[in-house]
Amino acid sequence: MNASRLALLLIVLAIALPAPGADDYKLTPDSLPQKDVPKGKLVGPTEWKSKIFEGTNRQYWVYVPAQYDAAKPACVMVFQDGHAYALPDEAYKAPTAFDNLIHKKEMPVTIGIFINPGNKEGEPNADARNWGKGTRSFEYDSLGDKYARFLTEELLPEVAKSYNLTKDPEGRAICGASSGGICAFTVAWEKPDEFRKVISHIGSFTNIRGGHVYPKKILETEKKPIRIFLQDGSNDNRRPNTPERDWYLQNQAMAAAFKEKGYDSKAEFGDGGHTGKHGASILPDQLRWLWRDYKPKS
Repeated sequence: MNASRLALLLIVLAIALPAPGADDYKLTPDSLPQKDVPKGKLVGPTEWKSKIFEGTNRQYWVYVPAQYDAAKPACVMVFQDGHAYALPDEAYKAPTAFDNLIHKKEMPVTIGIFINPGNKEGEPNADARNWGKGTRSFEYDSLGDKYARFLTEELLPEVAKSYNLTKDPEGRAICGASSGGICAFTVAWEKPDEFRKVISHIGSFTNIRGGHVYPKKILETEKKPIRIFLQDGSNDNRRPNTPERDWYLQNQAMAAAFKEKGYDSKAEFGDGGHTGKHGASILPDQLRWLWRDYKPKS
């Protein structure tokens, strides 16, 4: 599929808007606490003052599975908008999914690092009501390697002072929602020697800060060793008269480009809106798929 065919695909998809969906996705048992499953611990929030994103502070949490053995390098999975994925009262409940899947040996022993976007001096920490305002978009939606360097040069080395983290890129994954979703992909795109597994929920592959160019870039660039699972809904933010600003169309274009280029990719499109309901409901299955054949290096 060349760039002109991709443009035609966007036009065809934009012809009709779907009726509003129920967006009534439910969590599966793998996202709920289970009897006799060992529980990992969630450490944090810890404050971090960044040098790469100068003048910003942020909170982060570290999930440590019950099966973690400091003598063995653990896999690593980073989450943007850490509060939304880590905290039990919010949508995604990733630590509980980790507990259940690690216990069933359906994913490897994995340290989770849940990082909030930065806030400038005097601004409140990001949370469910304030996801980071302008700082979040600058960090997450911008193309280039700055956020990837923030992870690999600052946060991961800091966490590695306390935990034995693998340096194998096949053992490193990254996930995010909306602007955090495009951020997750950008990290792997820029540094596939560091991260090779990606989950994007309702990813903002749109022209906020130029992210709409990714489908064309994927087609025109030599395939990279990245595995990616996309999720979006037909009632996500829709602007069919301006395809580059239409979340659903751009996620469709990303999926088509990955397929055309032969990436190890999967996409699930439902009828949801710009919420975490669908993504949260399938997160355990996404984790199974992402880690399905992982073998630690000896």
